[in-house]
Amino acid sequence: MRIIIYTRNDCVQCHATKRAMESRGFDFELINIDNHPDAADTLRAQGFRQLPVVVTEDASWSGFRPDMINRLRQSVAHV
Repeated sequence: MRIIIYTRNDCVQCHATKRAMESRGFDFELINIDNHPDAADTLRAQGFRQLPVVVTEDASWSGFRPDMINRLRQSVAHV
């Protein structure tokens, strides 16, 4: 499963999301919008207004969402 986390420097919720994903053993790609400002425009166009933004094959959300991270773990376990 491909997971992309859009993040930025000094974002507390971004760091919490990364730690939660790492502690559950997920591999993910980070895109730092401080280094890729065009990504911020794309996220805004999709309606996101908060970081981090997590995008998977089946879901996307913004903010620190342990409930959604746990759902990912459950969906991977059923594959």
